[in-house]
Amino acid sequence: MALPFRYNLRNLLVRRLATLMTAGGVACVVAVFVIVLALAQGFRQSVESSGSPANAIIMRDGATSELSSAIDLEAYARVRALPGIAVATDGSPLASGAVGGVIKQTQLGNGEPTNVSARGVSANALAVRPDLEIVEGRAFTPGSSEIIVGKALSQRIQDCQLGGVIRQVNRDWKVVGIFSANDSAFESEIWGDVDVMRDAFRRRVFQSITVRLDGAGGLDTLRARFADDPQLKTFQVKREDVYYEEQAGPLSEFITILGTIVTVVMSIGAIVGAANTMYAAVAHRRREIGTLLAIGFSPFSIFFSFLLECLLIALVGGAAGCLLALPIDGVRTGTTNWQTFSEMAFPFEVTPGLMLAGIAFAAIMGLVGGALPAFRAARQQVVVALRY
Repeated sequence: MALPFRYNLRNLLVRRLATLMTAGGVACVVAVFVIVLALAQGFRQSVESSGSPANAIIMRDGATSELSSAIDLEAYARVRALPGIAVATDGSPLASGAVGGVIKQTQLGNGEPTNVSARGVSANALAVRPDLEIVEGRAFTPGSSEIIVGKALSQRIQDCQLGGVIRQVNRDWKVVGIFSANDSAFESEIWGDVDVMRDAFRRRVFQSITVRLDGAGGLDTLRARFADDPQLKTFQVKREDVYYEEQAGPLSEFITILGTIVTVVMSIGAIVGAANTMYAAVAHRRREIGTLLAIGFSPFSIFFSFLLECLLIALVGGAAGCLLALPIDGVRTGTTNWQTFSEMAFPFEVTPGLMLAGIAFAAIMGLVGGALPAFRAARQQVVVALRY
């Protein structure tokens, strides 16, 4: 015979202060847990959303990122002529060569130096990536030292606002436009004309080529031509969204692992607090436990009842921790992208899945913290317990 649920609720309300303090400890741990996961989720989402399944990225075979790739001008010309690449209304192929570099700029507010990623792109880059949109000003003029800046970067870095001038690599770069890219990593970049950027960074080659695929079979067609052309066999073709998923993995996993370690260490304190609360409850209610055993409730019912009380405290704390973490959803932060060695801004992403994970983590703390006190309660001897 199981003890009624209202019995557990009554005991929690009678010990309101102890219940609230224990739940508060669990809430703090869960809040940190969810915030760390939201940080990793936000970074991953920003990087992964940079890629489109309708695009392919071409790099040197063996290159793990654009920075380690090189594509000569002759290969670039051959790629532009391949089938499988969509064409614009004027008949030109939707293929954008890219070259990148890192420049040092100053953060707004604190004045600290930071690295910023600068990308040279072809004039048709916005057509290759239609999700990008100029929200202020206009696009850069090909062949000039004009640049456009990602919206996230313009809010964090000095001289990156519309009309600003960036003095780097022996040139004055004028900001003529601000673009948005659905909170992707591109919003943390500076874009300019690829030929001008190649000259400024003293690059004789492109580092990657991004192409718009011609329909669902465009990728297979493109890969087949690369395999058949001896001069292109040294290059790899990847769907763009797959490439950016791979780029997001290492740092996102590192943040998740590090955050999990921190929260597990913190959770030990919360588990000890929950266990102390329940041990105190067992000591205070020995006569009550003896009475319950005497009138026919089984030791298992006593065990389950005390374990349920600790679980309820933990779940209340878990829900409170999720609510504490919720306000940071959408708040922007920044970190160094290991792939580009430059600052990347991204928002925290508190998703329903992360909140469920936080509540599940709280439930585990409650079960672990309540198991030993519940076992002690179940082992009480009726005669001994009734003496108190």
